[in-house]
Amino acid sequence: MTLSEMREVLRRHDLRLTKSLGQNFLHDGNQLRKIVAAAELTRGDSVLEIGPGLGPLTELLVEGAAKVLAIEKDARLIPLLRERLSKASSLELIEADALEWLRAAPRSWVGWKLVANLPYSVGSPILVELAQAKEPPDRLVVTLQWEVVRRIKAAPATEDYGLLTLLIQLRYEAIDWFRIPASCFFPPPDIDSACLILRRRTRPLLEASLESRFEKVVRRAISQRRKQMFKLLREDWTVDALQAGFQAADIRPDTRAESVSLEQFAILTKSLTKSIAL
Repeated sequence: MTLSEMREVLRRHDLRLTKSLGQNFLHDGNQLRKIVAAAELTRGDSVLEIGPGLGPLTELLVEGAAKVLAIEKDARLIPLLRERLSKASSLELIEADALEWLRAAPRSWVGWKLVANLPYSVGSPILVELAQAKEPPDRLVVTLQWEVVRRIKAAPATEDYGLLTLLIQLRYEAIDWFRIPASCFFPPPDIDSACLILRRRTRPLLEASLESRFEKVVRRAISQRRKQMFKLLREDWTVDALQAGFQAADIRPDTRAESVSLEQFAILTKSLTKSIAL
């Protein structure tokens, strides 16, 4: 779907895009094909798309996957999508708020891939929700604002490293990314955008039963970036338990959370869990 075609569809149906829904539709064919290529689709894949908009990405996904589940919040766009994609028998289209739908209907996403130009207003919580699912997707290929992409793929001791980094990277590795110019969207957003490719870790850093405790640890540790994390964690754990955990993870007592690696947080979580069990 070209930009002129997109404008014509909106004009013909007298539709005005809603800023609150984050409706910046990607129309550039080269960028759309790069996104699909990054997904490495096979004929057996099931794909989740959130925010299909007018369906330019959806059209490519139904050509390459066995099944596409698309969730669109804007009820005005549902008839357009059904009309444009009426021949796509592999497409299931749901009208819903994606974040609410994911929370209300937990399911297994094993064998699925998320491929989406995510609504920027809810991109981060949607990713966290899927990453923390009991059985999350195998691959996430998502277009987001550049600021969020930087935070997700950040390394320790950098300005962007924080809670979002740790919650996503616990289960996923950022393997690639590419910028998408504002001119590729309609209307052009005021912020820079990028597509991020995340692959589910083949070797989990933690057992699933420890992941909720990991989140508790990192939320507390990073709640005040300029404060020593040992002092912050004393609100929830004893000094003895923390000393043992910091030693096991090779963390100095005066360290701030922003310089602690994901792997160190995982070791610390395991140690603190053992101290509770004793």
